[in-house]
Amino acid sequence: MAEIPAIAERRRALARRHPVWRPQTLDRMLRRQAESFGGRPMVITDEGTWSYAEVVEMAERLARGLHAGGVGPGDRVAMVMANHAIFIPLALAVWRLGASLIPVNFAFQARELGYVIGQSACRTVVTMAAFRDLDYLAMLDELAPGWEGGAHDRFPELRQVITFGGGRTGVPTVDDILARGAAETAPLYDNPATPDDPAVIMYTSGTTGAPKGVLQSHDSLLRNGYATAMQRAFEDGRRMLFSLPLYHAFALVSGTISCFWAGGAIIPRLVFDPLDTLQACERHRATDILFVPTMAMAVVEHPDIGNYDLSSLFACQSAAAATPVRVWQQLAEGLGLPELVTGYGMTELSAATTMTEPDDPLLRLEQTVGRVMRGGAAGMPELGGLVAEYRTADPYSGEFLPDGAEGELVCRSPFATTGYFAKPAETEALFLPGGWLRSGDLGRLRQDGYLELTGRSKELYKSGGEMVAPKEVEELLAERPDVAQAYVIGLPDERWGEIGAAWVVPAPGAEPAADELIAWCRERLARFKQPRHVFFTEADDLPTTPTGKVQKFELIKRAQAILDA
Repeated sequence: MAEIPAIAERRRALARRHPVWRPQTLDRMLRRQAESFGGRPMVITDEGTWSYAEVVEMAERLARGLHAGGVGPGDRVAMVMANHAIFIPLALAVWRLGASLIPVNFAFQARELGYVIGQSACRTVVTMAAFRDLDYLAMLDELAPGWEGGAHDRFPELRQVITFGGGRTGVPTVDDILARGAAETAPLYDNPATPDDPAVIMYTSGTTGAPKGVLQSHDSLLRNGYATAMQRAFEDGRRMLFSLPLYHAFALVSGTISCFWAGGAIIPRLVFDPLDTLQACERHRATDILFVPTMAMAVVEHPDIGNYDLSSLFACQSAAAATPVRVWQQLAEGLGLPELVTGYGMTELSAATTMTEPDDPLLRLEQTVGRVMRGGAAGMPELGGLVAEYRTADPYSGEFLPDGAEGELVCRSPFATTGYFAKPAETEALFLPGGWLRSGDLGRLRQDGYLELTGRSKELYKSGGEMVAPKEVEELLAERPDVAQAYVIGLPDERWGEIGAAWVVPAPGAEPAADELIAWCRERLARFKQPRHVFFTEADDLPTTPTGKVQKFELIKRAQAILDA
């Protein structure tokens, strides 16, 4: 086990480096870090290491190349990119130009990708040609034939597509953009973005079925990243390994941005594989690792875990769903990790707002999701440096409840989004009077300040750390002529947190098969959205309220009874 400096001293060192909060943009912050840490590793992969200075220099070339192609202040740039090292300089280039980044879930199928491109009205898409079994150029062919030529009816705002790892004749690649930027001699304009401008529009599932683009400002992302570094007491030069996707707030904010505050390096992996995780930790001397519980389980249970030198590793964060206590025990005892944390947050709050302490007993990690983080200079002065304020409210009336009462968790924080892109009604519904953001989660605040989650007031469920909107899956199933009604629920699962299941009312005279319906979803939805089980029922047998609303909690009970039989 590596020797670890005192947690309090690490926090003091980070505070000394950043004693006063200065609202700034991600571009300016990362350039300042490059001035301080020039030759220090910033992004580490099996293919090589890029320093802070190298990433910033590459980002400048990319920014020049993108600008020459028409990207400018206020534009929106969608990026379909796995955890390739190029993700970081591309993101920095977009921010350098005063534009907003839309990191797209690369597991999306064509209809999901088309929705994000269209709803965001983005002018530029940077996409991998293919990844694993997904062909993104074929998706574009399906969505907008002739997209290579520029503007078209399906996406009237889209002006250019840039490819990575392959391409089409006449379509620029990322290498072309780099070459174009190197050839540009005219200086770029000063970045006009302000700290309150949107840096990222992150699409997250919503109860209406279609994803919503969460507006995240430069300041909120930087504050959250800094508060996470402070809460977890990052030492100078921390090395963080993760295979969580960079389109997700967990990896982008709690991992990447927080690590950069401490002059650290990220070790992004393209896909999760427990053996690869062990090998990469040893090879790159990782000190910290990010997991969702399914990943943590797979690593600690791997039969070859004892064959690798993991002595550099001393910290781990497992979040996005409940982690079983046996897994915390295996991380602490089997891997010898003294600093284990979990937390709670949501995309609408940039990332986590509560977190356990690095030296909390394991019982707290099992029972709670921590307490409101202290963000030092990045916190709220009126709350003594805390980054948020939580209360509980009646999920139906919105009325505040007494202290300690269970209810819907509502929050005020400088991390909070201003709303959803081009969705005013959904934005209005997100907030209670006074700026309290509704989480949709049920919970209570204990007297010691720790937060317990008890359920969800909304129908969303979380599978493998990803939010799933049942309505989206229901609408897809209902497109079939043999399906009259469909109701999708989340069922508890130790490995995935929750898995999807569908209750289907067949159309009159139809006899759909469960495996056919699952295959239908598999061809059209990202893996985490695909239902694992399909159950059939007659319309008259559906459990309903007196007003006819289907009671999904009863459907959950029925499904569990069938699976337990």
